[in-house]
Amino acid sequence: MRPLTEEQIRSSFVNATEQQLAHLSMPGLHETIWEEREYLGWRSPHSAHLGYIVQWLGGEPVGIVVRSSTATLRPGIAAMCTLCHSTQPATQVRLFTAPRAGEKGRAGDSLGTYICESLSCSHSIRIVPPYMASQSRIQERGEAMLERLGAFTRRVMA
Repeated sequence: MRPLTEEQIRSSFVNATEQQLAHLSMPGLHETIWEEREYLGWRSPHSAHLGYIVQWLGGEPVGIVVRSSTATLRPGIAAMCTLCHSTQPATQVRLFTAPRAGEKGRAGDSLGTYICESLSCSHSIRIVPPYMASQSRIQERGEAMLERLGAFTRRVMA
């Protein structure tokens, strides 16, 4: 992922309210290893149900605000993140909804998908058995994940 500045991140959100932007907490950008990320995702330290995802889409940074469900999947079963396609305990995958951009979002329209609870899919695709750990395989998984995230983001923007 190409590095992002705080200014780029703050101006990238397509579905955030002014209040959400005013209270937006930045992740530790100086600690971010950009070469090991396909997108930037983090949870709000002030509001446990809010999360943020920023990616490069069409050469521009595009961010979406997501809200996690308070309900969890049943413990003891496996679940798959729709972005990274990593299978993990159901308690580590959460339903996130994103308000649609513009008038649709202000009218309450939103979209949902199941995502890793920590929003750290870039890390999940790198935690693989040795036979899948080649750089080309990780790159393939990252590209596929970005396609799925891009499709979701474009639906939020539509």
